[in-house]
Amino acid sequence: MDGSKAKWPVRAWLLIGLTMIFFQVVLGGITRLTGSGLSITKWDIVTGTLPPMSEKAWEQEYVLYQQTPQFAKVNKEMDISSFKQIYFWEYLHRLWARSMGFVFIFPLIYFLRKHWISSSLKRDLIGVFFLAALVASFGWIMVASGLVDRPWVNAYKLMLHLGLGIFLFEFLLVTYLNVSGITQKVAGRPFGKAGRYVVWLLVIVGFQVLLGGLMSGMKAGFAFPTFPKLNGEWFPSVLLNASNWTLENMKAYDGHTFAPALIQVLHRMTAYLIVIVGSVFLFKVSKETCPKLCKLVVGTFVSLVSTQILLGVYTVLGCKLGVVPLTLGVLHQAVGLLTLSSVVLLWFLNKKRRSN
Repeated sequence: MDGSKAKWPVRAWLLIGLTMIFFQVVLGGITRLTGSGLSITKWDIVTGTLPPMSEKAWEQEYVLYQQTPQFAKVNKEMDISSFKQIYFWEYLHRLWARSMGFVFIFPLIYFLRKHWISSSLKRDLIGVFFLAALVASFGWIMVASGLVDRPWVNAYKLMLHLGLGIFLFEFLLVTYLNVSGITQKVAGRPFGKAGRYVVWLLVIVGFQVLLGGLMSGMKAGFAFPTFPKLNGEWFPSVLLNASNWTLENMKAYDGHTFAPALIQVLHRMTAYLIVIVGSVFLFKVSKETCPKLCKLVVGTFVSLVSTQILLGVYTVLGCKLGVVPLTLGVLHQAVGLLTLSSVVLLWFLNKKRRSN
């Protein structure tokens, strides 16, 4: 039954899972921004649990990294001491993922033996495990794309890995909300006619998150590290040349400014669109009588969008130095995830409930 409340250990377990996935996304951002993602060149699910335990083992890992395009084209001056620093973040990212597996599986076995997992929750958890496996698989596909020719991972594969990870978080969030009992505090559709804009926000903010993945993968901030104009232009001239609109330019984004320009324009325009649709939603919802919980979520959404815009602007401006500011970049990704989550919560509170 939709809205039924699970036992508190099950709810706490799901919340812990959400927290761990959130920090996994944050770790992924740190790994990417520190250039650490290609430091581990193998996908050893079991033996890779432990880091190198001796100097000889470290030297072997370092030799493997020296064979990558990233070392040859970007980090050829890097010594083994600096290599250990970037190895740390990628190792922690992978170790955290393995830890999540244990945190999910062992309590699940216990809860199943206690018959604390309902049939509907079982179905949702199957989806969670399937998505988790998909995220892990695409993570390696992404890493492998940076071990052949390019010194960085493929931007489109990065977008898929990040997008799937965020979808996993939102899917688990809805799974938790379904058994949290929160719907007992909300009757009907609390936003009334304004609720239709929530669906639009869900689509637009979700699209914006994917564009953010492409922005990061293409390092588009370096091409246009200015605001509000893009290198002195309101609309990049490279996009006005019809001959540039080719599939090859979209693929060769690290050799031509067309794709970075297009993605950054779309990212900025989508941000403006979120502000417009969000403002209309606020105007419409102000005419409705909403429960306090719904008003709180609306206020949280407004705060997160405002914060995200400021973080986005300062992150782009920080790219003038040739490096994405680590703190700003990670916060921008984390707040983006929270912003989407606030819209998912708005949608969940307003959706039509299933009957028993």
